[in-house]
Amino acid sequence: MDRLSLNQISTKRWSVAEAVAGCAEAGVGWIGLWRDKVAETGLDRTARLVADHGLRVSSLCRGGFFTGFLPDGSLVDGIAETRTAIDEAVALGTDVLVLVVGGVVDNDLAGSRQRVADAVGELAPYARERGVRLGLEPLHPMQCAERSVLSTVDQAWTIAREHPADAVGVIVDEFHVWWDPDIEASIAQAAGRIVGFHVCDQLVPLTDTLLGRALPGDGPIDHRHLRACVEAAGYTGPIEVEVFNAELWARPGADALAAVVNAYRNHVV
Repeated sequence: MDRLSLNQISTKRWSVAEAVAGCAEAGVGWIGLWRDKVAETGLDRTARLVADHGLRVSSLCRGGFFTGFLPDGSLVDGIAETRTAIDEAVALGTDVLVLVVGGVVDNDLAGSRQRVADAVGELAPYARERGVRLGLEPLHPMQCAERSVLSTVDQAWTIAREHPADAVGVIVDEFHVWWDPDIEASIAQAAGRIVGFHVCDQLVPLTDTLLGRALPGDGPIDHRHLRACVEAAGYTGPIEVEVFNAELWARPGADALAAVVNAYRNHVV
């Protein structure tokens, strides 16, 4: 339990205040925060709530969208937003900012990936000065068009390796990368660069590429194998359970958290 982190999206109905209180009650010492929930509560109040309940923030989600568009098609200045997110991470006491880098723009996949690399290059010194590591999170290829032009750990590592390890790293999210036939080699290659490990399972059949997640143990992913891989690559930090699932979200927060804890105990550790 000392490494378990509740990614806030798994208990979507809960506010920050409810989530940190729930974690403290359940003996969960880490929480992964989302910027929209932090904004609802207020940055300073969120930091106080986390500290008052004796929790630590494993990561802040999210910065990125460097190709200029959000998934709904609206315009965004990803570099400016990510600078703000870096400052928020500092205020919340976490050294990991999760980046969802953005989807394809102008039907130019190679150009879109270069825009991501350029943005990371511009932001890495700013993040490093503030003690924050930018965590590049590859997403499943089905989300390449609207969310992330990085689909594999290898692609994320290729960008990260151009910068100091204390500035840019890689997030390994099981849902997005478990299928990759080269995942073991890619994780090993990223040794020293892994800044986050997110666990969940995949619903079968998969009918929704966003909400098709399940609690660990309810799908085909070998969680202990992937955990062993990231640990062999040097990652010993918190393990976030991050589940986008409408049925889980509909449950009372305490029930959802209890299910997260049970799945983590039975299938991850």
